[in-house]
Amino acid sequence: MIDRVVQEQDREMLASIREHPLEIPDAYPVKLQVLDLARHVVVAPDGKRYVLATFDDRRLGRGFVTAVYPQQNGYLTLYRLVVYERSSATPQEALEWHKELAKIIQQGQLTQFVKEAKAATATGTMAGAVVGQKGR
Repeated sequence: MIDRVVQEQDREMLASIREHPLEIPDAYPVKLQVLDLARHVVVAPDGKRYVLATFDDRRLGRGFVTAVYPQQNGYLTLYRLVVYERSSATPQEALEWHKELAKIIQQGQLTQFVKEAKAATATGTMAGAVVGQKGR
């Protein structure tokens, strides 16, 4: 009984998020796929384009995932070449990371951010620490 109530509340919350799409300045919204909470095409200062997607991946035990994929020729998203990926426990946290990653891409700091995140993971410190900050 409790599980059913939690599932219903969860469904309502996710529906509410989908009804009010996340807006990111200077990023192009993309049609949402079934499990998406947000999806945008974000352009870096060097002209490279990335698809930034946040989706519900709890069925696979990964929580809410925010991922960055490269885009080729302005339309072909390379899903198998994940540039960066992060799991979050809540949809709100995942959407905050979505916004933060959009800023990082727009500022041309994605490569640096990914290197720092990998180094932080390797040393066991906070994975995905924001560029220029010591944790989040």
